[in-house]
Amino acid sequence: MTYARPSFRHPQIARNDIGFSKKDYEGALSTLCAGCGHDSISAAIVQACFEMSIQPHRLAKLSGIGCSSKTPTYFLGNSHGFNSVHGRMPSVATGAILANKDLIYLGVSGDGDTASIGMGQFVHAIRRNLNMVYIVMNNGCYGLTKGQDSATADEGSVNKSGAENPFQGIDLCGLGIELGAQFVARSFSGDKTQLIPLIKAALKHPGFALIDVISPCVTFNNNAGSTKSYDYTREHMEATAAVDLVPMKSEITIDQAGGTVELIKLHDESHIALNKLHRDWDPMDKISALRNLHEARLRDEILTGLIYLDPNSRDLHAILNTSDRPLNQMAENDLCPGTEALEKINQSYR
Repeated sequence: MTYARPSFRHPQIARNDIGFSKKDYEGALSTLCAGCGHDSISAAIVQACFEMSIQPHRLAKLSGIGCSSKTPTYFLGNSHGFNSVHGRMPSVATGAILANKDLIYLGVSGDGDTASIGMGQFVHAIRRNLNMVYIVMNNGCYGLTKGQDSATADEGSVNKSGAENPFQGIDLCGLGIELGAQFVARSFSGDKTQLIPLIKAALKHPGFALIDVISPCVTFNNNAGSTKSYDYTREHMEATAAVDLVPMKSEITIDQAGGTVELIKLHDESHIALNKLHRDWDPMDKISALRNLHEARLRDEILTGLIYLDPNSRDLHAILNTSDRPLNQMAENDLCPGTEALEKINQSYR
């Protein structure tokens, strides 16, 4: 059995603005269970990067440990990559982002990798507003170790063994907003129409962009009674809005019929177009976002879409006022100011 994709592609295959086909954004064949929602998320990442004409060598993909953290192997095979230890991906991301601000950073994690062993690191990645997309592939269980409930499993949810979870689940979107995340979204692995534009918008966001994706585990958590199953998610989804990304310099045309459309300008002059559907929801009002998350939870609904956005986000480099030139491009002469300069600094503290 081979895990390499066939090299043949149709000679007239579609190409993007930089001449790449979707094949150039693929990776190895997946070894996850057939039907795993994680593979759908990988496909959405491939499609988003293809449509945005991102040069693969400009993207760095990072992960921890778990079924979700295996997925960077399955997309963007020509990108930079680092598979870290369990729950420690944010530390690696922090070091990489500080060293080289010129790359696009995409972190992939799971509900165990983020909400349990990696919670402390997840908190500080948000607090520091790392300029990265952080995708949580959330299936409510530990798929690599036979399906035990994770910290995001809802109270009362029944796992495959028939045991009912007695603990309240952690809502990563609500927690992210409380901690100061300035781009927070939730989606479903089976809804590529919603997920792809959210990933594209997150890649444009100048700061920490969190996307919590409900991604059912077909082997251990797709049973009746599970609140992370395909059937439950489809039956209880409520979208906050229809989202699309309006690329920079393209004509902006919006059909007002069917709802109110709001254009939110991003830092590069492109826009996110939001066709607001959810009652009393304002994506730029933190209190409104938290209230609607809470109310949806009380109704046993899964609120999806762009939940909160602060268009005035300042990432870690802006906060620290770092050099425009990436640190990894500096030589010793650039980093060491010399004896006289150091002496002046020491004198200033005396």
